[in-house]
Amino acid sequence: MKRAVLLMNMGGPNNLDEVEVFLGNMFNDKRIIGAPKPIRFMISKLITWRRKDEAKANYAHLGGKSPLVGYTQDLIDKLQTNIKDASVHMVMRYTPPFAQDVLDNLRDVDEFYAIPLYPHYSETTTLSSYDDLYESFDKLRIRARVKTIDEYYNDTYYINSIVERIKESLNGEDPDEYELVFSAHGLPKKIIEKGDLYQKHIRRNVYHARKALMMAGVHFHNTHLAYQSRLGPLEWIRPYLDDKLKALKKKKVIIFPIAFTLDNSETEFELEIEYREIAEELGFEEYRVAKAPNSHPEFVKCITNIYENLKAS
Repeated sequence: MKRAVLLMNMGGPNNLDEVEVFLGNMFNDKRIIGAPKPIRFMISKLITWRRKDEAKANYAHLGGKSPLVGYTQDLIDKLQTNIKDASVHMVMRYTPPFAQDVLDNLRDVDEFYAIPLYPHYSETTTLSSYDDLYESFDKLRIRARVKTIDEYYNDTYYINSIVERIKESLNGEDPDEYELVFSAHGLPKKIIEKGDLYQKHIRRNVYHARKALMMAGVHFHNTHLAYQSRLGPLEWIRPYLDDKLKALKKKKVIIFPIAFTLDNSETEFELEIEYREIAEELGFEEYRVAKAPNSHPEFVKCITNIYENLKAS
């Protein structure tokens, strides 16, 4: 039997020319903007036109591309040493490599294992990627077996990778001198009110991470949850990260990007650069952004274990 693991993510521009592709595909996604198709297409064109120059300037600060693809490939390389009976591939939602192109080269595979690289279920991420995947199977008339997972925010190995990344950021210093903020990507409040599970999963993830830190003897002055990356006129889920920074008692803070398993523009530009400027204006003595799990050995174990469990199911 021939098997393939598909690591699914939103994607990110591989170069500055792909920035408009990324924005256009994202805002034309029915799971992001729920308007009828013709209206959604026009909205995506308008938003892309308004945001493309600023977005390109941001990616220019990151070397002209999103760091996401490089981190994904590194994770794949590590996984491939653990997973001997399947090939491992990245599948991106809004930029290459797209699902249809990846699957077209895997027509001889008997069984696929689709593993989203977002541990928290949301219609805007997990379901959107699965929509695209199954549409691609249909277009290519591939009838292989597909096994999937919706969430794994409480996976022991994943939680271990969070604890280890936070400890790395502390670098041996006393955690009681620091506030810890788990920063998650925001969503419009109306999406959550319609029943999206994302915020519930984020809160549960933070609960498990706090518990694991306590068990590891890592005791911060306080720990918090906040949300970043909001845009547009709608109200988004709160508290917003900038408001949370203003409310912290200690002027030493570690930010952990709880919504992301791989570093990307939201971590390496938004958190590292934009929110750092806010922290400096607020007089912070220390502002640190912990790395995402990326290819940490514990996260490699997490994905490997998910694959093995899916295979056995």
